Amino acid sequence: MSRFPSGLRLAAVAGALVVLASACSNANSTDASADGGGAPIPGAPSWCGSKKISLGLTDGFGGNSWRLVTTASAKAEVAKCKSVTSFSYADGQGNVQKAISDIQGMVAKGVDALVVFPDAGNAVLPALRSAYKAGAITVPYRVDPGGKAGVDYTTWIGADFANDGKNWANWIVKNLPGGGNVLFLSGPAGNSQGLTELKAMHEVLDPSGKYKFIGQEPFEVTNWDPSLTQQVLSAAIAKYPKIDVIVSDFGPSLVGALPEFEKSNRSIPALVTSDGNVLSCFWADHKAKNPDFKLFTVATGNDNARLAVDWAVAKATGGTPPANTQFEAPAFEDSVGGQPHQVTCDRSLPGDVYLSAELPGPQQAALFNK
Repeated sequence: MSRFPSGLRLAAVAGALVVLASACSNANSTDASADGGGAPIPGAPSWCGSKKISLGLTDGFGGNSWRLVTTASAKAEVAKCKSVTSFSYADGQGNVQKAISDIQGMVAKGVDALVVFPDAGNAVLPALRSAYKAGAITVPYRVDPGGKAGVDYTTWIGADFANDGKNWANWIVKNLPGGGNVLFLSGPAGNSQGLTELKAMHEVLDPSGKYKFIGQEPFEVTNWDPSLTQQVLSAAIAKYPKIDVIVSDFGPSLVGALPEFEKSNRSIPALVTSDGNVLSCFWADHKAKNPDFKLFTVATGNDNARLAVDWAVAKATGGTPPANTQFEAPAFEDSVGGQPHQVTCDRSLPGDVYLSAELPGPQQAALFNK
């Protein structure tokens, strides 16, 4: 997901993550789509070539916990390749024009490679194209900016949201074989992530004829905002006396609303979603009094940034690009089968931590204290 909620912990990342770029120039670059011309380095990841480069990372919006962890994950991935001698970060702060200016500023600074979280989608495509034409390896990720690889940017590193939808639906079929009512909550109206997930779920669930999607079509709109999610879910609980499973592509945002079931003397139903420490701890605290409360999560996807970094660095340094251009979030927790993990609540860490991320929990927690 793009993770643009306003209700989670906000923190500034610019001071913590910006490392001033050295004056590396792209003046000698003639083909932005070509590999960097270096060679693999023994002991380094295969995507890390020997050519020395500078790399920039820009966010359309970087001010919530998910973005903090995602940005820090990207920085940690960069640190695996010593050929990246300079790293710069810029946060668009939810302002489209600033996000465009940040991309332009990275090019003016002379970065050799640029990784972009293009929240504004097609609105930043001209800036991406300009960066690419200027000779920077340009890798947008997660949000599709439109355009075409090799024309407007080097490559786009997406997220396989259909895989999430199939994982959720397969779990539903296995654990609610008799069918039931499915309530699906996603982000902004019409967002492509929610539509892709929904299509994948229908492909798995519809053939049996046992499962009925309830609520607003194609999904309940929450903007991934915990306060709006609470309003939406509270209204659904009042409207629908039978909700057998809730599907959400941002699990932590549900925590404030789920107690509404208990207030109505109803068990919290099965929940299939993405992970978050706050959600796992909520499940641990409420499972005993809610017999229907089963939980299945997929990784929230912070490490999508790592794949984008791997591609950008490989193309710029002469390393070997990864085989995949789509990040597949693996299944993470299952309260029923326990595979690949039982639900994991770490009370020593803040709720904003995402234990599915490669970045260790304590390192994530440190980001929120700066």
